[in-house]
Amino acid sequence: MRSTRIDRRTLLLGAAGGALPLLGSVPAAAARLKVAALFAGKIDDRGFMQAGHAGLKLAAAVVSADLDVTQNVPPQPEALATALRELAQKKPDLVVAHGGQNNAAAKVVATEFPDVAFVVTQGNVTGPNLASYEVLQEQSAFLAGALAGLITKTGVVGHMSGIRVVPGLKGRAGYAAGVAHTNPTAKLLTNFSGNQDDDALSKKVATAMIAAGADVVFTMLNAGRMGAVEACRETGVPQIGNVVDWTTIVPDVFIASACADSGRAVFQAVADKAAGRFAAGHIRQVGLDTPEAVRLTMAPRVPEDVRTRIAAIAAEIVAGRLAVPHDWRGEEFPTPA
Repeated sequence: MRSTRIDRRTLLLGAAGGALPLLGSVPAAAARLKVAALFAGKIDDRGFMQAGHAGLKLAAAVVSADLDVTQNVPPQPEALATALRELAQKKPDLVVAHGGQNNAAAKVVATEFPDVAFVVTQGNVTGPNLASYEVLQEQSAFLAGALAGLITKTGVVGHMSGIRVVPGLKGRAGYAAGVAHTNPTAKLLTNFSGNQDDDALSKKVATAMIAAGADVVFTMLNAGRMGAVEACRETGVPQIGNVVDWTTIVPDVFIASACADSGRAVFQAVADKAAGRFAAGHIRQVGLDTPEAVRLTMAPRVPEDVRTRIAAIAAEIVAGRLAVPHDWRGEEFPTPA
């Protein structure tokens, strides 16, 4: 398994449509590219799935691609594999499986369709016709943890997620390490509830964490994030978001957001396929060295000395002097009944 970092010059456009530096233009294809995409969630979740879908739509506009999109598939390997087979049977040029929950299914289905290119975004699998394109959200999660460690007054901080996919576990590990980096004595409450999209459940978890002393909560959720927002708003506890800049969406609740634009991974995979440089057999990565894709945004109320500290930590990660771990072991916070 090989890993190739995406230089920021290879990115064409962000999912929000802003121009980025360009290595070379995408050549006009002789025929329209056919791209099939699977989203194991809702493409309007205001989170990971929506960011990926935005990147897909932008790519289709830039390289003139026809799209075949399947969404809201249960994140179980058998269901995902069935959906991927249905897409691959139509013989597209590229099948995009958005999210690391597709790792196992894509690995199997790609071998069944050797003439079709497959990519898993936020994945870690490869093959002769299979690549993974990954935005390193664990790096922005590390900064989120560092911020939580700096601003907590109770010495207790929370982390919430849903399903246990590799990117989510790596994000939790990064957050935990960031907390420990700036506040070694802080206590971490961490929970995977089993569902990314359940508002009622996420409100229960957030409320329980806050009752247990957490005075800042980091959420790695999709459509279920607003339940945690309600709990934080009712108690006055600040929240740190992820994927997009939540400080501009819900400014009264979010003090920061660990931005990691997964749409850029989708966009880059489609653009590479159109340009004849699709990285089959590789894992391509982009992190804090490309702040347009990965960064920690902070609300205006974050003190300047804290901002300076976070910037210094980010620089250490980019320079390779500070490693972001991918694993965390410890006791987890129970999901309320």
